[in-house]
Amino acid sequence: MPQVVVQAPPASGTATASMVLGILGVLGGWCLFGLPCILAVILGHVGLHETRHGTKSGRGMAVAGLVLGYVFVGPMIAFTIMVFFGGVIGAATPTSTPTP
Repeated sequence: MPQVVVQAPPASGTATASMVLGILGVLGGWCLFGLPCILAVILGHVGLHETRHGTKSGRGMAVAGLVLGYVFVGPMIAFTIMVFFGGVIGAATPTSTPTP
């Protein structure tokens, strides 16, 4: 009896990268100033576009990368702005030296 072999479509590399960067953004994105989160959002949208017609698999990974990226991109950008402006204001604020 002949065997029918069904091959699954190849996985989308951008969807996988989106999920991995989303996880990295959750675990340590605060020390990278939110860059993994931003990349996870961008690659997640590209991964969704690649998996739309079923030629590639990995739609769930793209959605996971988007969710992780969007949830943590806002706080990471706020943290980056606070660190930047805190450094600028701290450097620009004159300090008085105590006189003996």
